[in-house]
Amino acid sequence: MFHPVVDLGTGTVVAVETHAGPPAAHHPPARVDPASEDVRRAVDAARATADLGTPLPLQIGLRAETLTHGDAFLSELHYGLGETGRRPQEFIICVAGGFPPAQRPTVAAALSGLRRAGYLVGLAGLGASHAPLDLLVDGASYLLKLDPELARRAKSEPRRSALVASLVELAHRLGTHVLAPGLATQDQVVHLRELGVRLVQGTALAPPEWRPGMPITVPVASREEPAAPPDAGLGPRVSEFTLPAVTLPHTATADEVLTALNAETGITSIVLVDERQRPRATVDRTRFLLRLSGAYGHALHAHRPAARLADPPRPVPRTVPAVAALRAAGREDERVYDDLVVVDEVGRCLGIVRVADLIRSLAP
Repeated sequence: MFHPVVDLGTGTVVAVETHAGPPAAHHPPARVDPASEDVRRAVDAARATADLGTPLPLQIGLRAETLTHGDAFLSELHYGLGETGRRPQEFIICVAGGFPPAQRPTVAAALSGLRRAGYLVGLAGLGASHAPLDLLVDGASYLLKLDPELARRAKSEPRRSALVASLVELAHRLGTHVLAPGLATQDQVVHLRELGVRLVQGTALAPPEWRPGMPITVPVASREEPAAPPDAGLGPRVSEFTLPAVTLPHTATADEVLTALNAETGITSIVLVDERQRPRATVDRTRFLLRLSGAYGHALHAHRPAARLADPPRPVPRTVPAVAALRAAGREDERVYDDLVVVDEVGRCLGIVRVADLIRSLAP
């Protein structure tokens, strides 16, 4: 099964959630260790997208209990995901579970290990599952995924709506995203957007048979969005606007970049990264396609490195205020609207920020 993660700010699909079903068998399966089965399902879910040809990041699920089984299981997961041909920064690993207090140190250490390896990490079931507040700080550096029932009922129940609004404000202050899954009606989508939720999923946007490349439906709000809540200091940080990046190795050919751009029309840029996931160049969609569409453009460039048609990346640390990032974007007249590349403390690519989002966030 595949579910699009939709960015309501741009109306595009920015990631694909994938699930694997139980293994086929003609007889009752032998007893399997739950942690091993969890890793198998996560890896199988990633492998299921191999034939779809989508360059978008994949969102996969993992149980919190699996993280308590130590490095051996994480190594098995890392090896299995690596066999798909994707790099860690192309996965969003959403961890769900009750997070019992006794397991909290082990889970936090495992989440830190996944982040160090380059994976984007999130916590799922927020608002229904027990999750220590300090784990939101230590463990979920990218995504907080609401409980689907909480997200659906927020439209009709003011108290649940208030809870979602509080979680969105908390996420903004932590510099992370909120994802609302399971939305079944357009009214639910519009209401969650009014509460400040930007990433959403559900049958209101795509049918159960959806596959990457198929269209989605994005409802339009009936009134202006409320102004963002005031914040002290220098305002919102870049991390609040970070979207998953589509990445390719810096050795990719122009034809490989073209294939990725043709697969998803919502891609505005592709980040070319080295073996340590550090950005080496960025390919702007419009300029790249213009160069290839010229006379003999495809014949000249298709089998040569895409980096020849790329630009130097414009990296910004995830903790930088949005206003500072916008000023940095304005220093280059010819590239003022190019996507910015968000990096972590060691220079690895965490995602992109669209300059238009920064402009809207700072507009009075």
